[in-house]
Amino acid sequence: MSGSDNPYQGSFGSQMTASASFGGEPAAKTATPGDLIKETTTATFARDVLEASRQQPVLVDFWAPWCGPCKQLTPVIEKVVREAAGRVKLVKMNIDDHPSIAGQLGIQSIPAVIAFVGGRPVDGFMGAVPESQIKQFIDRVAGPAVDGGKAEIEAVLADAKALLDAGDAQNAAGLYGAVLQAEPENAAAIAGMVECMIALGELAEARQALSGLPEALAKEANIGAVSKKLDQIEEARKLGDPAALERQLAVDPDDHAARLKLAKIRNVEGDRAAAADHLLTIMKRDRSFEDDIARRELLSFFEVWGPKDPATVAARRKLSSILFS
Repeated sequence: MSGSDNPYQGSFGSQMTASASFGGEPAAKTATPGDLIKETTTATFARDVLEASRQQPVLVDFWAPWCGPCKQLTPVIEKVVREAAGRVKLVKMNIDDHPSIAGQLGIQSIPAVIAFVGGRPVDGFMGAVPESQIKQFIDRVAGPAVDGGKAEIEAVLADAKALLDAGDAQNAAGLYGAVLQAEPENAAAIAGMVECMIALGELAEARQALSGLPEALAKEANIGAVSKKLDQIEEARKLGDPAALERQLAVDPDDHAARLKLAKIRNVEGDRAAAADHLLTIMKRDRSFEDDIARRELLSFFEVWGPKDPATVAARRKLSSILFS
């Protein structure tokens, strides 16, 4: 597909200059193991979820018999889990019969799906989301499946991310552009291109690119994450002077409103450890502050940072200790 045929060329502009061809033989598919979907109880949760997630990611579907959206989600998520061929397991928990775990996780509406990896909750979503979004979610917690001619595209995406992580946003954008020439609706490439724009300080262009996406693509998890990152940057610009906030906390360590603002600022500055520690401090001191906003904000940070980021891993460990202590 030429650049002139690419529907994103107008949004992403001249950064999409690289070219590439993708092909190759299909990779062998992973055999589907048994026991991919099961019910659990409060008594068996530790075995079925916490212990099992040390071997492979486990999705926990919190549901209830009276919940209409739960009935919509069930066949879709079960289909996607079976098609994932053993990359994840699905464990279902009826919150009418077993409410305590959902309560500990702060789940207030269902259906809610929480992914556990290594014995800890790492990500989640709520509502009867589309099949494409569930697939994106599984890719995030279990890594993408490589099959067919996708292997080479995945390799280019990995190279682009490595360049972006190393600070070379311009060349990363070229690789993301090459993928978009081959697959104009590749959500990972679109999200990566927007990340490049943010890194290059082109915030207005990044916002324009996101606003021009079709609705179905805008709902993809990785595009939602980069959109949230842009929201966080724009919000942090309005939160005041971080030095002044530090002085407020020195006088009153329980000024949770100031600490929350400072966490948001440190996040966009790139000091993820400090941002997470501020939110965890609020949780330790007052879980009820603004309806447990510190936990919700931390989960929002995780969505942007990604499940494998060292700051995410470290903060999740501390969060799990608070939730399950």
